[in-house]
Amino acid sequence: MSEKRPLSPFMIGPYYRPQITSMMSIAHRASGVVLAVGSLALVWFLLSLSIGPEAFASTQACLSSRFGQLVLFAFSLCLMYHFFNGLRHLFWDAGKGFEIGTVYRSGYAVLALTVLATAALWWFARMSGGVA
Repeated sequence: MSEKRPLSPFMIGPYYRPQITSMMSIAHRASGVVLAVGSLALVWFLLSLSIGPEAFASTQACLSSRFGQLVLFAFSLCLMYHFFNGLRHLFWDAGKGFEIGTVYRSGYAVLALTVLATAALWWFARMSGGVA
Protein backbone atom coordinates (compact mmCIF):
# COMPACT_ATOMS: atom_id res chain seq x y z
CA MET A 1 0.00 0.00 0.00
CA SER A 2 1.85 3.06 -1.22
CA GLU A 3 -0.93 5.59 -0.58
CA LYS A 4 -1.86 6.44 3.01
CA ARG A 5 -5.67 6.64 2.98
CA PRO A 6 -7.98 7.65 5.82
CA LEU A 7 -9.88 4.95 7.68
CA SER A 8 -13.20 6.73 7.19
CA PRO A 9 -14.46 9.54 4.97
CA PHE A 10 -13.79 12.39 7.37
CA MET A 11 -12.31 15.40 5.65
CA ILE A 12 -13.28 17.09 2.44
CA GLY A 13 -10.15 18.09 0.60
CA PRO A 14 -7.31 15.84 -0.44
CA TYR A 15 -9.34 12.62 -0.36
CA TYR A 16 -12.96 13.55 -1.05
CA ARG A 17 -14.43 16.01 -3.51
CA PRO A 18 -17.03 18.44 -2.09
CA GLN A 19 -20.59 17.56 -3.12
CA ILE A 20 -23.83 19.42 -2.58
CA THR A 21 -24.91 16.87 0.04
CA SER A 22 -21.78 17.25 2.15
CA MET A 23 -21.66 21.04 1.78
CA MET A 24 -25.33 21.38 2.76
CA SER A 25 -24.79 19.15 5.77
CA ILE A 26 -21.93 21.34 6.95
CA ALA A 27 -23.97 24.50 6.23
CA HIS A 28 -26.93 23.10 8.18
CA ARG A 29 -24.75 22.58 11.24
CA ALA A 30 -23.13 26.00 10.87
CA SER A 31 -26.51 27.72 10.47
CA GLY A 32 -27.68 25.99 13.63
CA VAL A 33 -24.71 27.42 15.52
CA VAL A 34 -25.41 30.91 14.12
CA LEU A 35 -29.07 30.60 15.18
CA ALA A 36 -28.09 29.51 18.69
CA VAL A 37 -25.71 32.45 19.08
CA GLY A 38 -28.22 34.77 17.42
CA SER A 39 -30.83 33.79 19.97
CA LEU A 40 -28.66 35.61 22.54
CA ALA A 41 -29.12 38.78 20.47
CA LEU A 42 -32.87 38.20 20.56
CA VAL A 43 -32.71 37.91 24.34
CA TRP A 44 -30.67 41.14 24.44
CA PHE A 45 -33.31 42.86 22.28
CA LEU A 46 -36.20 41.68 24.46
CA LEU A 47 -34.36 42.52 27.66
CA SER A 48 -33.62 46.05 26.45
CA LEU A 49 -37.27 46.40 25.51
CA SER A 50 -38.33 45.48 29.02
CA ILE A 51 -35.74 47.69 30.76
CA GLY A 52 -36.94 50.94 29.28
CA PRO A 53 -36.84 53.47 26.44
CA GLU A 54 -33.14 54.39 26.82
CA ALA A 55 -31.95 50.79 26.72
CA PHE A 56 -34.23 50.05 23.78
CA ALA A 57 -33.01 53.14 21.88
CA SER A 58 -29.42 52.00 22.39
CA THR A 59 -30.23 48.50 21.12
CA GLN A 60 -32.18 49.88 18.18
CA ALA A 61 -29.27 52.16 17.24
CA CYS A 62 -26.91 49.19 17.33
CA LEU A 63 -29.16 46.97 15.24
CA SER A 64 -29.84 49.70 12.67
CA SER A 65 -26.12 50.33 12.08
CA ARG A 66 -24.46 48.78 9.02
CA PHE A 67 -22.89 46.06 11.14
CA GLY A 68 -26.20 45.41 12.92
CA GLN A 69 -27.98 45.13 9.59
CA LEU A 70 -25.35 42.69 8.35
CA VAL A 71 -25.78 40.58 11.48
CA LEU A 72 -29.59 40.63 11.11
CA PHE A 73 -29.29 39.68 7.44
CA ALA A 74 -26.96 36.77 8.24
CA PHE A 75 -29.31 35.64 11.00
CA SER A 76 -32.35 35.75 8.70
CA LEU A 77 -30.45 33.92 5.93
CA CYS A 78 -29.45 31.18 8.38
CA LEU A 79 -33.00 31.00 9.71
CA MET A 80 -34.47 30.49 6.24
CA TYR A 81 -31.80 27.96 5.25
CA HIS A 82 -32.17 25.98 8.45
CA PHE A 83 -35.97 25.97 8.09
CA PHE A 84 -36.06 24.77 4.47
CA ASN A 85 -33.27 22.24 4.95
CA GLY A 86 -35.03 21.02 8.09
CA LEU A 87 -38.16 20.38 6.00
CA ARG A 88 -35.99 18.42 3.57
CA HIS A 89 -34.72 16.33 6.47
CA LEU A 90 -38.29 15.67 7.63
CA PHE A 91 -39.02 14.12 4.24
CA TRP A 92 -35.91 12.02 4.59
CA ASP A 93 -37.02 10.93 8.06
CA ALA A 94 -40.24 9.74 6.42
CA GLY A 95 -38.15 7.66 4.00
CA LYS A 96 -38.81 9.86 0.95
CA GLY A 97 -36.45 11.61 -1.44
CA PHE A 98 -33.38 9.39 -1.22
CA GLU A 99 -32.96 8.86 -4.97
CA ILE A 100 -29.78 10.66 -6.05
CA GLY A 101 -31.62 12.88 -8.53
CA THR A 102 -34.18 13.86 -5.90
CA VAL A 103 -31.45 14.57 -3.36
CA TYR A 104 -29.78 17.00 -5.75
CA ARG A 105 -33.05 18.64 -6.87
CA SER A 106 -34.21 19.11 -3.28
CA GLY A 107 -30.80 20.54 -2.36
CA TYR A 108 -30.98 23.13 -5.13
CA ALA A 109 -34.61 23.85 -4.19
CA VAL A 110 -33.55 24.54 -0.59
CA LEU A 111 -30.89 26.98 -1.80
CA ALA A 112 -33.32 28.76 -4.14
CA LEU A 113 -36.06 28.96 -1.50
CA THR A 114 -33.55 30.30 1.02
CA VAL A 115 -32.54 33.15 -1.27
CA LEU A 116 -36.12 33.94 -2.30
CA ALA A 117 -37.54 33.82 1.23
CA THR A 118 -34.73 35.95 2.67
CA ALA A 119 -35.14 38.50 -0.11
CA ALA A 120 -38.91 38.57 0.43
CA LEU A 121 -38.50 38.96 4.19
CA TRP A 122 -36.15 41.92 3.78
CA TRP A 123 -38.27 43.46 1.03
CA PHE A 124 -41.39 43.33 3.21
CA ALA A 125 -39.45 44.67 6.19
CA ARG A 126 -38.16 47.61 4.12
CA MET A 127 -41.60 48.32 2.66
CA SER A 128 -43.18 48.38 6.13
CA GLY A 129 -40.42 50.61 7.52
CA GLY A 130 -39.21 47.90 9.90
CA VAL A 131 -35.58 47.89 8.76
CA ALA A 132 -33.72 51.16 9.22
